[in-house]
Amino acid sequence: MTYLTPQASHPPLGPAPGGTAQIPRQAGAAETAPPAEAGPAPRRERDPFFDNAKFLAILLVVIGHSIANLLDVPIARALYLTIYMFHMPLFIVVTGYFSRNWTFSGGKARKLITNVGVPYVVFEIAYSLYDWLAGRNDLEISLLKPYFLTWFLCALFMWRLSTPVWQQIRWPLAVALGFSLLSYMSDLGNTFNIHRVIGLLPFYVFGLLLRPDHFELLKKPIARIIGIGVLLVGFAGGWLVRDRMSRGWIYWKHPHSEFAVDNVTGTLMRLGMFAAAIVLVAAFLAIVPRRRMWFTALGATTLYAYLLHGFVTRLLQFTDWWGAGWMHTIPGVFVVIAGAAVVGTFLCSKPVVKCMSWALEPKMTWAFTGLRRPRGTGRAVGAAAPPAGPGGEPRAEAPIGAHRPS
Repeated sequence: MTYLTPQASHPPLGPAPGGTAQIPRQAGAAETAPPAEAGPAPRRERDPFFDNAKFLAILLVVIGHSIANLLDVPIARALYLTIYMFHMPLFIVVTGYFSRNWTFSGGKARKLITNVGVPYVVFEIAYSLYDWLAGRNDLEISLLKPYFLTWFLCALFMWRLSTPVWQQIRWPLAVALGFSLLSYMSDLGNTFNIHRVIGLLPFYVFGLLLRPDHFELLKKPIARIIGIGVLLVGFAGGWLVRDRMSRGWIYWKHPHSEFAVDNVTGTLMRLGMFAAAIVLVAAFLAIVPRRRMWFTALGATTLYAYLLHGFVTRLLQFTDWWGAGWMHTIPGVFVVIAGAAVVGTFLCSKPVVKCMSWALEPKMTWAFTGLRRPRGTGRAVGAAAPPAGPGGEPRAEAPIGAHRPS
């Protein structure tokens, strides 16, 4: 997925590219010279703000999975609850924002298969084999039950496919929130990790509804100060509930019955978590640097760190490294956090991307063909063009639900 910044729509003033001043042609004057041949359009640059946000967010993911083994230390438990309250909602909101124009056209469906579907299959198999070779369980590979980290790819595939639907519903966020709250009232099973797919859907739809000016509000200087304060309050909240709140709530994958609460209580809890997550996401984005930083380019390859860091944390778990006594101290927690940040940064680097792009960004042109259309629909290649409209342009039927100009 490419994140772009809007370019100026007005041509620059001053000399032409060749150094000769451009003289406006008077109305009615004959054109004596052929028009200059247009060069390739300048490539739009990625917005460093979003790449910075993605990189810092992936560090939170790696840190969260690392300190998950140190939850007997109070500060680690409070930090873990705080991070898990908003780190995946953050990724989902940003993903939804950049999916606003997603359709099945322009090769986007192919890219969805190669950049989401194929990595899901590859890493679902890889992690299952990894567990089996480590002697943790019998060999079991099931694409219907996402293992460990791969649930996000499964969910993203389904959310992306549903994008055109949410773009046409009058109250998309209310509908998505309703589905989410209802899904936790009964046990839907573990197939496709469906509780997470439906439960976290409102964050994706919320991202679809955002506009650039919403993020501009978070870039104001006062927003950064407020953001720091909100994150500190969030950590204080995590500290207060560290021994009172079941961690199962923050995983978003269990129905209310798992927590021995009724549906009214569970629904109120979920609504509170949605509100807290959105506030923390906004606070985090408010403190993200706006300018290009040394790590900005790494924000374009965060999926590599997401899918690969699990092999490192699992290896430490399989070899009982997390049982080392020095780790289960306050200094040990901060050493683990620093180590997780280093690992996360390395896994976004160019050498890793070069070695693993075959699995995360395969080309696979051999696997696709031209779009097949039912016979008798559409216009075949070489067929006559549709009748022209009043101004000479081809007349086209407006899609169902489209707004016609008045």
